[in-house]
Amino acid sequence: MRFSIILTVIVLSTAIARADIAAEPWGTTPEGKPVNIYTLKNDKGFAARISNFGGIVVSLIAPDREGHFDRIVQGYDELTPYLNDGAHYGATIGRYANRIAGAAFSLDGKDYHLVTSNNATVQSHGGPNGYFRRVWDAEMIGGKEPALVLRLVDPDGEMGFPGTVRVQVRYALLADGTLHIDYRATTDKPTVINLTNHSYFSLQGQTGGTVDDQTLQLFSDAFLPGDQTGMPLGEIRPVTGTDFDFRQPALLGPRLASSDIQITQSKGFDHTFVVRGTPGRLRIAARLSDPKSGRSVEVWTTQPGVQVYTANSVRPSVRDSRHYVPHGAIAFEAQHYPNSPNQPNFPSTVITPQTRLHEITEFRFPRPDAAGKRPN
Repeated sequence: MRFSIILTVIVLSTAIARADIAAEPWGTTPEGKPVNIYTLKNDKGFAARISNFGGIVVSLIAPDREGHFDRIVQGYDELTPYLNDGAHYGATIGRYANRIAGAAFSLDGKDYHLVTSNNATVQSHGGPNGYFRRVWDAEMIGGKEPALVLRLVDPDGEMGFPGTVRVQVRYALLADGTLHIDYRATTDKPTVINLTNHSYFSLQGQTGGTVDDQTLQLFSDAFLPGDQTGMPLGEIRPVTGTDFDFRQPALLGPRLASSDIQITQSKGFDHTFVVRGTPGRLRIAARLSDPKSGRSVEVWTTQPGVQVYTANSVRPSVRDSRHYVPHGAIAFEAQHYPNSPNQPNFPSTVITPQTRLHEITEFRFPRPDAAGKRPN
């Protein structure tokens, strides 16, 4: 009996030791700032690698139905491509995720003009020095559910936004493999803010190919149609009778080949879907399943919307170095609506010294089903 107790203690101690967080150097920025990459592991073999440059989820490791682990998000293995290419793979996006029309908005009677790349008339993902381009302060929290806390001070006037904003993003790898993301922000004067994560999910692993044979279910009854640039028109359109109706699981290939102008002009999906239920409450927004590997990912969020982007274009540098292809992955950017500061009928993205931002998004990975059915 004593031997059995000792053996049990040893086994449990070993499992706990495997579930932890570690840091290692990952290069420096052109300004000479050191960058680290952090590896979070749980005792079931799940792992996440996250950098304090851009708050980037560099990789997520999850099992298929045979128990084989593989990387299920796209990204680079080294810092340099993120510095040179500016791609958003896995990054934390802010101060304002997605698009702001005219690169301008008004708040409390004052007009604000935002910084863009190449004098563009639309600001996208917070501008050329958005949060995905900055080095965050990092704090490691070890244990059975390791966490990485990233903090950033965004000065008043940076990229044209008012207010000094203090942002905290907490990544935690839970015991069941869930990647839990907790966003918080405060400001010293009224401003707008919209935070998200831009991971591209490739549940098929690193074998390549497209998502055509995967099934998508969205817990949404409406979406935001857009113009040719992807800017919402201001309309909230029901999905009923359209190829945007994913209320029941649907194969992606036929939908991506749709003749709907909203899909053809974007070469796929690049639209915000209104998440069913009450904003502020954690609820399911999306479920993507890959019948070949048996993997699934569920997106749970407190945000009012989720931008579904089917990787419709891939930069030449990424095609050459990573062999990624259009429609080879899907990003689920849980967030407020694009261009909300200029659309009074959209949920407000304003925070003040008296009202703080607090949002949660979880990427959950149900246990793969041996028969290829939807996991429980």
